[in-house]
Amino acid sequence: MRTWYKVLFLSLLTLVLVACQGEEAEQKEDANSESGEDLKKVQLFLDWTPNTNHSGIYAAKDQGYFEEEGLDLEIMLPGEVPTEQIVATGKAEFGISFQTQVTQARAENMPVVSIVAIIQQHTGGYYTPTDKGIKTPKDFEGRVYGAYGSELEKSMLQAVMKSEGGDASKVDVVQVGNTDYFIATQRDVDFVNIFYAWTGIEGEVRGADMNFIKTIDYAPELNTYSPVIITNEEMIEQDPETVQAFVTAVLKGYEYAIENPEETADILIAEEPDLNPELVKRSQEWLSPLYQEDAPVWGTQEEKRWVDYAKFMYDENIIEVEVDASAAFTNQFIENAKK
Repeated sequence: MRTWYKVLFLSLLTLVLVACQGEEAEQKEDANSESGEDLKKVQLFLDWTPNTNHSGIYAAKDQGYFEEEGLDLEIMLPGEVPTEQIVATGKAEFGISFQTQVTQARAENMPVVSIVAIIQQHTGGYYTPTDKGIKTPKDFEGRVYGAYGSELEKSMLQAVMKSEGGDASKVDVVQVGNTDYFIATQRDVDFVNIFYAWTGIEGEVRGADMNFIKTIDYAPELNTYSPVIITNEEMIEQDPETVQAFVTAVLKGYEYAIENPEETADILIAEEPDLNPELVKRSQEWLSPLYQEDAPVWGTQEEKRWVDYAKFMYDENIIEVEVDASAAFTNQFIENAKK
């Protein structure tokens, strides 16, 4: 009898151990699933150093929105190859671009498509030390402009100056590339072109005494979507489910950033500790209300603005062919995400 009890006890113990091992294996499988083994890997190439333009993407990643949609997103820093080219050739599924670059790319037969607008209104403009005495675009005449080096810049400068009766041919244009703007404008450059959400706020943090001339105050036709998120036509045609999942997650991320600027700044700082925390926090506070602004839904784009800007680039001989603006962007994924 005693032997029989021993056998029964050992049998029950074995069953318990097997059950525990099975439960442990199941938990491990679930953990592997949650860690990304069952998620679809996709890449997004940034346009520049991580900054508050990108905050909604980092927020979506931090909050698990991509995982909820079945995606494992890898955020890639830009390199020597333009993001538009990387996305157009399918080397990455998504990228950060601008309406200007997308229009240029479409004119060169690159099949990139803007799927959301990150910011509704163009926040760029011309930045100059106050002691230079430049108050309006007319004052650019006879001054030195620190440019990136594109022909488009000259056309944009003329569009801004003509509203004040100015002549861009009287501006001395020099290339400054990625030079520190604050150092450049204290030397031989009188004004530069910036995005206020980052460089303008950086000036505030530095205590620089600067004057900002907003582009669209003088040239509404230059109110481009800057920046946008792009994919390519093949992704839209052959894998719309992945594009939809990505846009749905990103929408949630930017809605989070709109509602929670302080927390979103902390997320970006944690992911990119080399950034100036004060700059990130002040920039995020300034930018969060502008992501959606007066748009019915964050990310939506107006066809008229794409048409008008494509015409501007064609009329200014920046592009050699007319671009079908309706094919350069789509609202279908952002609309589906809100259904």
